[in-house]
Amino acid sequence: MQIAIIGAGVGGMAAAFDLVRAGHEVTIYEASQQAGGLATGFKEAHWDWSVEKFYHHWFASDKHMLGLIDELGWSERVIFPRPYTVMYYEGKFYPFDSIPAAILFPGLGWGINKIRFGLVGLYLRLANNWRALESVTVDAWMRKWAGDRVFELMWEPLLVGKFSDRYSKQVNMAWMWARLKSRTTRLGTFQGGFQAFNDLFAARLQELGVRIEFSTPVQTITPAPEGKLQLTTAQNNQIYDQCLVTTSPALMARMAPDLPAEYLRGLLELKSMGAVVMVLALKHRLSDKGYYWYNIPKSAGFPFLAVVEHTNFLSPDYFGGDHILYIGDYLNIDHPYFQMSADELEKTYTSALSRINPAFNQDWVRKSWVFRTNYAQPVPLVNHSKNIPAIATPLSGLYFASMSQVYPWDRGTNFAVEIGRKAARLMLADSTVKYAEQSGS
Repeated sequence: MQIAIIGAGVGGMAAAFDLVRAGHEVTIYEASQQAGGLATGFKEAHWDWSVEKFYHHWFASDKHMLGLIDELGWSERVIFPRPYTVMYYEGKFYPFDSIPAAILFPGLGWGINKIRFGLVGLYLRLANNWRALESVTVDAWMRKWAGDRVFELMWEPLLVGKFSDRYSKQVNMAWMWARLKSRTTRLGTFQGGFQAFNDLFAARLQELGVRIEFSTPVQTITPAPEGKLQLTTAQNNQIYDQCLVTTSPALMARMAPDLPAEYLRGLLELKSMGAVVMVLALKHRLSDKGYYWYNIPKSAGFPFLAVVEHTNFLSPDYFGGDHILYIGDYLNIDHPYFQMSADELEKTYTSALSRINPAFNQDWVRKSWVFRTNYAQPVPLVNHSKNIPAIATPLSGLYFASMSQVYPWDRGTNFAVEIGRKAARLMLADSTVKYAEQSGS
């Protein structure tokens, strides 16, 4: 078969890996100049490693991602440094990345609240029936079982930070279960950065015969004779037997207007949050205590959700001595940060860094970069499994695999690999059936 894949993110490349090895001719269309999707990176001339545009890491439990890397023969290039996560409480940051640290966290006191927090966490780690949890919101479930104090201190800031006031009370409990079930405190990355992995993977695909068309956005996907599909780009039209789209639901709807109205409506009704991230190259460390991830509740009055000191996870030697700091937030796409200039955003963000380190001043900033995306975090509402679009669309030969469909799991490269390979298996199975029908066997 002639197969097209829209998007050279990890999910699209994982699907291409399986499809080309099954003997099919695969072309990937990528709108940007590099592979990786939301996990792409950038690199200064004096850096040895790249830095991700949107902070990324792998969990030790990411079996789909780590399994793919093992298949590719690159497991020795995956490293798991020991990062330190802290939580803001009453003007100070406290370690919060292990059971002993949680026990010592002062916000819950030493009474029933700490016991309820621990028991709820243990129950969710052991529970397996997530479908029983998707009919209730995190707000309602946590208030009932963990209590108002525990919920408002520990879980509500996460919900408000990830989903804003607009959606925080509507997120279902299965999403929270999945985060606690699948994540570990061990965080990993690839030697050279995620872009090094993306480039190696793209090169391996090209060696196998996959054609990757960079800087080539697809404009439309329309039905063609004999059950095929026509892809239109600015350069030409091409006919394919199958096409897998790995973009956002909104972009899928724009590219494939011939999809049935019900499927299109389902795509457009899916909710998601955008993200704004600033990366700073600093002359000095922000934290001399080695903190990596700072969890900051919106109620604390900071103009951002999280600060991630990348070079307290990886050595600044990889980045020419620069100290790399991420400052980021999940936001509704109508938020002013999406319209601010880079200079305005830098002033807004850095104005609060002295609350973390009083010695910080603007002279510490050697350079900054701003990255924004409208599609960063799907919003899982109550009974969300009913809203998930099918991978095989009603349009013959057209398939859709996005991070909006990995529910109840949260978005990330691990589940992008899983759904990309799941789509590939479905495409191969459908092609076998179609061939059998055409041959009369």
